[in-house]
Amino acid sequence: MGSMNKLLNRPLKAFTLYALLVLACSIPVYYFIVDYIWRNELDEYNEIVRNRIESGLNKLSLDKEEWAQTIALWNKTQPGTKIEKSLFQESRSDSIYTIIRQKQSANDEDLERFRGLSSYIKVQGELYHLTIEINVEEAHETVFAIAAVTVLFFIILLAGFVILNRRIATQIWKPFHSTLDRLKSFDLNSQNNINLEKSDIQEFEQLNQALYQLIAKNISVFRQQKEFTENASHELQTPLAVLKSKIDLLMQNESLTESQSELIASLNIPLSRVSRINKNLLLLAKIENQQFSEGELVNMSELVNQNLDFLEEHLRARNNTVEMEICEHCYITANRSLVEIMLVNLLLNAIRHNYENGAIRIELTDKSLTISNTGTEPLISETLFKRFITSSTSTPSSGLGLAIVQEIAHRYDWKVDYHFINNFHQFSVLF
Repeated sequence: MGSMNKLLNRPLKAFTLYALLVLACSIPVYYFIVDYIWRNELDEYNEIVRNRIESGLNKLSLDKEEWAQTIALWNKTQPGTKIEKSLFQESRSDSIYTIIRQKQSANDEDLERFRGLSSYIKVQGELYHLTIEINVEEAHETVFAIAAVTVLFFIILLAGFVILNRRIATQIWKPFHSTLDRLKSFDLNSQNNINLEKSDIQEFEQLNQALYQLIAKNISVFRQQKEFTENASHELQTPLAVLKSKIDLLMQNESLTESQSELIASLNIPLSRVSRINKNLLLLAKIENQQFSEGELVNMSELVNQNLDFLEEHLRARNNTVEMEICEHCYITANRSLVEIMLVNLLLNAIRHNYENGAIRIELTDKSLTISNTGTEPLISETLFKRFITSSTSTPSSGLGLAIVQEIAHRYDWKVDYHFINNFHQFSVLF
């Protein structure tokens, strides 16, 4: 599984990318709008200057020689304007233009943009061509200024997104995290309804109601399954005992033929398995219903040695060797019967699923119990502790041994782990 992202970060990333895209697109838009407004302002300014020049010149009373000198002086002292005698007899319409030329007294590479007005004016009855040009600010300076302001606002906007997202999310998602924590601590075995924090957010309240219904349904189904298993096991116990005693009586009948004896004897194997399953189901029901007494101080070192002696015949039958590394005085607080059942199930599992001349290792510390046995390939850990799941079809088993181990560990909040290391199946109970 790849790296997980928080739900809150996803909309923040989307908002950030969207804001960045919009602000990036706004830079050229701002530039063209500002440039358009600025050019219109310059055009209006040039028109005002044109009218002032025409009005001012017409107020002068000069002869032709003085007028020629005045025009020449004007063109020298007013570099942004130029007055020339018109080549046309009649006035023409004004024209507006933009021109880019080199700066005066500057390097050839330095260019300037000018906004110009070409117009015709009548001064003292004669037609003159008037040109007015005004410098437009450098385009790249405008773009840089707009970009700098845009970046500044983007940083402010992003910081605001992050701060608001964290502050608002803390309050908005508080009921959700509360619900999540209570779901994590919910135990179906307790059969207690869950109490979720109320929320004024519609979606979270709908989630709570759906969870209430789901949990109530699961508790009901779980309770029915437990009652059925417990009742069925109790009801089967007597018939199975009667059936076994009848088979034992038949086996003692001397009038039976050899084939009849073999047939009756073959019934003992499945009957024993059914009896064992029934016994284990009853045990699981008792553990789940917490019908065992409270804990006591159990000497684990002593318990391991006692049960190894009890299982010595099983070990000898398969010629399995046992290696032990046990602390001398290891104690835990639990019900002694349950701890012994857990220990025996782990030892029997190591013996049954071992091969001839295999090895078994037992390690005991004050923090854990580890029982390992030789094997050829790892087991499927996902189904290992489920009921009626056996890892081998060649070895008779009820499929409940490891499920019982898991249930006992769960009762005391212990953890059961499985690993396959160096051709050894390793089962560990962490106290």
